[in-house]
Amino acid sequence: MELEHSRIETNNIHLHVVQTGSKSGTPVMMLHGFPETWRCWIRQIPSLVDAGCRVILPDQRGYNLSDKPKGIKSYRVDELVKDVIGLIDALDYEKVNLVGHDWGAIVAWMLAYQHPERLQHLSILNVPHPLVMRRFVSRDFEQMRRSWYAFFFQLPWLPEIGMRANDWRGAVRALRGSGLVHTFTKEDIESYKEAWSQPGAMTAMINWYRALRYQTSLPDEMRIRVPTLMMWGMKDFALTHRMARPSIDHCEDGKLMLFPDATHWIQRDAPEELNHYLLDFLLDKVGQQMKR
Repeated sequence: MELEHSRIETNNIHLHVVQTGSKSGTPVMMLHGFPETWRCWIRQIPSLVDAGCRVILPDQRGYNLSDKPKGIKSYRVDELVKDVIGLIDALDYEKVNLVGHDWGAIVAWMLAYQHPERLQHLSILNVPHPLVMRRFVSRDFEQMRRSWYAFFFQLPWLPEIGMRANDWRGAVRALRGSGLVHTFTKEDIESYKEAWSQPGAMTAMINWYRALRYQTSLPDEMRIRVPTLMMWGMKDFALTHRMARPSIDHCEDGKLMLFPDATHWIQRDAPEELNHYLLDFLLDKVGQQMKR
């Protein structure tokens, strides 16, 4: 299986993008979150390629080998959505299937709401609908407690120092402490250390959180009109699974799968099961559309 690495211009920046699988296959674009890279999907790639998909894996802005524009406002969600829309255009697709985890899922939710015509299907991993997140963070004490790190990341320079100290010991402990024993391999950790060490990377990555203070207000209703599959690891350290079902209520065609033994890093903890449900969702929906 050959991985094709390239830099693609979109929204006035360049993103590092990994692609693999048949160029004529069903396009599946997958968006990673914090503090990962395109490698967060390493356990999904073979199954998707074997099923005939064209897999598209960008490092999002600020991460790894992608551009890292200066300034907190450069990382507002609206800009992140424009990056993905521009990437879809650059690859000459009218529509793609979009999969998002963590911050990648936040971008995916917003893109599905703002540009439903550009998506065939939406798959969300362990992140609630934006309106559900807003409600829980402001009213639910358990979720407020779980979200402490997002408030810590609002501080200048201190989070970067804490993550970088002692050969990234803080960042590694955060990852390993939030997963299962075998969630992250030694190879995973070494590849992430290399990505975090790129000039300006950690500040750019944390700026995704800092940019929350500059977000535009959400509307009172955000119906998702794209067929949606949400998969949720119930041992998530940061986000309570009680936000999952209310999120599906905002979807016109939504399905929820709960994984009792998986953590926030669901695609690593339960890859075979997740791949099965994801492919069943994507390919079954594609087949139904072709019959129409």
